[in-house]
Amino acid sequence: MADKMTLAVFSGELDKALAAFNIAIGGASMGMEVSMFFTFWGLNIIKRNEGGIQSKGIMRKMLNLMNRGGSKRLPMSKFHMLGIGTGMMKGLMKDINFPQLEELIKMAHEMGVKFIACTTTMGMMGISKDAFIPEVDDLAGVATFLADARDSKVSLFI
Repeated sequence: MADKMTLAVFSGELDKALAAFNIAIGGASMGMEVSMFFTFWGLNIIKRNEGGIQSKGIMRKMLNLMNRGGSKRLPMSKFHMLGIGTGMMKGLMKDINFPQLEELIKMAHEMGVKFIACTTTMGMMGISKDAFIPEVDDLAGVATFLADARDSKVSLFI
């Protein structure tokens, strides 16, 4: 097995995104080759914070309106409380100089962590490559994730 780590990032919640990037950065700092495969709600983490998402069909337009995404809009998995919990978490992070999610994304990318967006989910939800942040390295299906995971020492689902 190669000194690799693969993460399947399924959740689009702030606390789980923070954990995923913390683990990815830890692996990269230990010299591991790290890839993050964003699928379903996890795609929200790597969506742009600005601009709209263009989709075809009324159902996809409604889904993307309700599910805008972007690193600045992610809810907490617990204690979200209409955004109060998220604000509290961001404040606690600031108090201890813990990087905000946008900083962790940039740091991970600069350390060589590979970001992969799931093409199957993109097709189902009507999301185009233009909806994502520039740090996204690749668009691929589950076979790419499985090939990476098969050769990895560490493979996690978050």
